[in-house]
Amino acid sequence: MAELILGGQKSGKSRRAELLARDWLAGGAARRAWLIATAPGDDEEMRARIARHRSDRAARVPGLATVEEPLRLAETIAALSAPHTLLVVDCLTLWLTNRLMPLAGPACTAEALEAAQQALEAAVCRASGPLVLVGNEIGLGVIPMGCEVRAFVDALGQLNQRMAACCARVTLMAAGLPLVLKDETA
Repeated sequence: MAELILGGQKSGKSRRAELLARDWLAGGAARRAWLIATAPGDDEEMRARIARHRSDRAARVPGLATVEEPLRLAETIAALSAPHTLLVVDCLTLWLTNRLMPLAGPACTAEALEAAQQALEAAVCRASGPLVLVGNEIGLGVIPMGCEVRAFVDALGQLNQRMAACCARVTLMAAGLPLVLKDETA
């Protein structure tokens, strides 16, 4: 089963994903869980944030292993997915940012982005084990002024729709509370 967890910044998305991983791991000694982290530590503040997240996560879910992969998300999901292994991707928004607004090098082309999204969609649909995708919902506010930011908001909305179509469950987080938008697991 795949679940997409969406919400704003500090809405409780990552915490919910961690709780799902903790519950999964408690289901048996043969179970494994991986966090696929997409955030690059490109500046001091982000490196400190990543270190804090690692420490907090280790305390909350000690059995959750971490692999950092800012770009090759589809390949990483395909490589790690197994029936006894839960994968948590945190987060889709940063993965998209890494592709469209990289700090080093040019942004990917529209064709390259489409190919990457198709590969991600296929990896999510083919995952042989449970999968939790975390992403931001940023399209609920005012329309941004700059064309680049508007294009990013559009691209993220489209990515979220694609991932929601692949997932049996979609949850929107607000104020730490889950609101189930889709549940095909029953």
